[in-house]
Amino acid sequence: MVLLLLLITPVAMLFYYDSKLHRVDALSSYAGRVADTPGTNWLIVGTDSRAGLTDQQKENLATGDADGARTDTIMMAHLPPSGKPMLISIPRDLYVPIPGMGSHKINAAFNNGGAKLLVQTVEEFSGVRIDHYVEIGFGGFDQLVEAVGGVEMCLDKPLRDPKAGLKLKAGCQTLNGAQALGLVRTRAFPNADLERVVNQRKFLAALMSRATSPAVLLNPFRVFPFVSGAVDAVTVDTGDHLWNLAWLAFKIKGDPITTTVPSDGDQATDDGDSLIPGTTTAQFFDHIARGQAVPEDLLSSGGGAFS
Repeated sequence: MVLLLLLITPVAMLFYYDSKLHRVDALSSYAGRVADTPGTNWLIVGTDSRAGLTDQQKENLATGDADGARTDTIMMAHLPPSGKPMLISIPRDLYVPIPGMGSHKINAAFNNGGAKLLVQTVEEFSGVRIDHYVEIGFGGFDQLVEAVGGVEMCLDKPLRDPKAGLKLKAGCQTLNGAQALGLVRTRAFPNADLERVVNQRKFLAALMSRATSPAVLLNPFRVFPFVSGAVDAVTVDTGDHLWNLAWLAFKIKGDPITTTVPSDGDQATDDGDSLIPGTTTAQFFDHIARGQAVPEDLLSSGGGAFS
C-alpha cells in the first residue's frame, strides 16, 4: 500500500499542477498554415505584463506601472532531429509582414493580436512550424529565480541601469530574482536590443540548467516552489502540458547553440528604426525549416554582458 501511494502521489501532483497552467489558444489552424517541419519548435515570449504584482513589488523590481502586455522577448527554441538544440532570438524590431496589418516591427503582432497573431506571423515569415508556445510576464519571473535559490552568471563587465533597477559587478555571482529581471530587461548597451537578447538567451539557459540540477530536483523545498511558481508565471498553448515544459527545460539546459536572427541592418520605416530581413535571414530559416545545421557564418552570439 505504501509503495502504491509513493507511485501514485507524484503522478497525481503532476496532473494537479498541469491543470493549473494558464492556457491560451496560440496555435490555431489558419488557411495556408505552414506544414510540419523537422524537429520541434517552441515560441518563447516574454512580456512586460505587471499582472499580479503589488505596488510594492513594482517598486522593488523597478517595473513601472504600464498597463497591458507588450513583447519584451521573442525567442524560438529549435530542437532539431539531430544535433544541438538552438535558442534563437527574434529581435522585436525585425520588420516583417503581419497578416491583416501590412509590414511592421514584429512585436506589433503580439501587441495587436496576441499570441495567435504572433505565432502566425512567425510561421509565415520564417516558414517554420511552431509546435509549442510559452509566455511569461514580469509577474512571477523573479519568483522562479528565487525558488531555485538564485542563478549564477559570470559577467565580463559591470552593469548599471537605474531604469531596470540594475547594479551588478563584473565576475561570477548568484543573481536573485530582482537582479535577474533587471539583467534580462536592461538595454544599456551600444546596440540596445541586439545586445539585450544575448543576455536573455544566456540567462534562460542558465535558469533551465539550475532548475533541472540535482540541487533543485532532489530538494522538495526547491522543486515544489519552482513548479508552483512556473504554473503561476507562465501561459502555454491549449495543447501544451507541464511535461512539455519539463522536456524543453532538459533540452535547452547547459550549452545550446544561441544566436540572433540575421538581418540586413537598420532602416528607417513608418515604425521608426527597424531591422530589415535580407538574404541571410531567408537562408537562416531555410536551414531550420529543412532540419539542417545552420552554417557558422549565419550564427552570432557575442555581445551583451558576456562578450
